[in-house]
Amino acid sequence: MKLNSRNRSTFVVFLALGFLIGSLAWEVLERLAGALGAELSLSVGPVSLDLSVLKVALQVNPGTILGVIGAVLLFRLM
Repeated sequence: MKLNSRNRSTFVVFLALGFLIGSLAWEVLERLAGALGAELSLSVGPVSLDLSVLKVALQVNPGTILGVIGAVLLFRLM
């Protein structure tokens, strides 16, 4: 599917879900590796948006990048 104004919201939802699923999957992988005795930490410090009332912080890791790439590919295949 090509990106246009009618399906922009679908693309944003795909990106958000890819970001979330990729980040969580990588975190699970890191914890499983840690439980097996291997130390695996490739995440970047928290990226945050701080408004005076609301603060959002995200931990970016390689799974985040892979999730976003997967979301873009899935969107293009639709």
